[in-house]
Amino acid sequence: MNQKSMDQDTAQLEALGLRSEFDRSMSFWENFSLGFTYLSPVVGVYSVFALAIQAGGPPMIWNYLLVGFGQFLVCLVFGEIVSQYPISGGIYPWSLRLVGERWAWMSAWVYAWALFTTVAAVSVGGAPFLSQLIGIEFGNSGFIWIAILMILISTILNLSGTRLLAQVAFFGFLCELIGAVVVGGYLLFFAKVNSVSILWNTFSFGEGVNYFPAFLASSVAAMFCYYGFEACGDVAEETPNAGSAIPKSMRMTIYIGGGAATFVCLALLLAVPNIDKAISGEDSDPVTTTLVSAMGMTGYRIVIIVVMISFLSCLLSLQAAASRLLFSFARDGMIFGSKYLNHLSKANKVPVNALVITGLIPILIASMGHWLQDAVTTIISFASAGIYIAFQMVVIAALYARYQGWKPSGSFTLGKLGVWINVLALFYGVTAVANMVWPRTPEEPWYINYGMIFTTFIVISTGMLYLLIKKPHLQRKIS
Repeated sequence: MNQKSMDQDTAQLEALGLRSEFDRSMSFWENFSLGFTYLSPVVGVYSVFALAIQAGGPPMIWNYLLVGFGQFLVCLVFGEIVSQYPISGGIYPWSLRLVGERWAWMSAWVYAWALFTTVAAVSVGGAPFLSQLIGIEFGNSGFIWIAILMILISTILNLSGTRLLAQVAFFGFLCELIGAVVVGGYLLFFAKVNSVSILWNTFSFGEGVNYFPAFLASSVAAMFCYYGFEACGDVAEETPNAGSAIPKSMRMTIYIGGGAATFVCLALLLAVPNIDKAISGEDSDPVTTTLVSAMGMTGYRIVIIVVMISFLSCLLSLQAAASRLLFSFARDGMIFGSKYLNHLSKANKVPVNALVITGLIPILIASMGHWLQDAVTTIISFASAGIYIAFQMVVIAALYARYQGWKPSGSFTLGKLGVWINVLALFYGVTAVANMVWPRTPEEPWYINYGMIFTTFIVISTGMLYLLIKKPHLQRKIS
């Protein structure tokens, strides 16, 4: 990084009342890689493909385009904000400067718990793939121990510093993108067994308007694949020329990550050996069935190595984002234990205590699965909903700030279109959250059917209770 860029970054932070101690050593491509591996198209598609095809059949693929467009609108709003406020922690400092302490506190509270549960969800989701790779069948407790091991590895790597984080993220990006292109290309050229026409075939889900509920239900899978771009902003103080670079890396995360996810999903749909069994659920793991059928067991295990790299790099990026959020929260004295969480290590310039917490809490959540498997499923269901809700709290904050006279003044702005894009992003986000939490399994126990609503209520109500009793917004330290 040249001295002029460093001076500009320092001056921009000082104008915002901050002095950063982070090591600003993350290049543009490494920053983008962090967002890409957090979004992780391979993890996203492979994890929810079976659920998506059972919910809406092959036409569920069109959700990747629709959801991608909606999230792109949110990404544009975030780009304007981070360009003016390139501060570590993302959602918290943005909400703070757009609205105020109480709104920022609740935004960060919701986002933090969403990240904790997402780390637990990704680690638990990765465990069966490792089991398949080594050819040993683990029970539920075995999967939990694998998940804990994955979180511990991620924590150790994150503690090694920004430089290693950036390099691992970039390596994960290359492996995942190459893997997605090679595997997807192989399936399309050498293992295609279904006609492209199945992408419009609704099978037994009904036609026209009658198909719409199934299409909405299957869209939740695409929603799971389209967040992560905000992680680029979570490490703003570690990225040179952040005000210009991060809005661009956020958009690239949507372009490349979303494109890769859509390509992988298309390849799987056209190569599934028996589409009827995949839709009915008789084939409970159509991803494995497709890959083994196309590549044999040896080829499948090679793919699983790439998948495990994707899971680990995804965990690394998630944990990095969560730790920077906690650090930013604590730097202002706005969370319990702030005096322990607001320090960077002298050697590696990372928030060590915050990283330990972002490893410990997901381990505790995952460990509950030893005794309360359904409870963990309910808690983890909050992961996607919580992140989308936190996103919309920022979108609402931006719209409120515009109403109060805020005019984005960073190097990236949307100009006169900004307010309209902001409104459309909010409309998309509210409908997406409503669709995501809508109860669709009346045959399941209430805590499963209403799992997202229940966990969201718990997180928001406990946050509001803490806000009312402890009044952390009155304890904020002005940097």
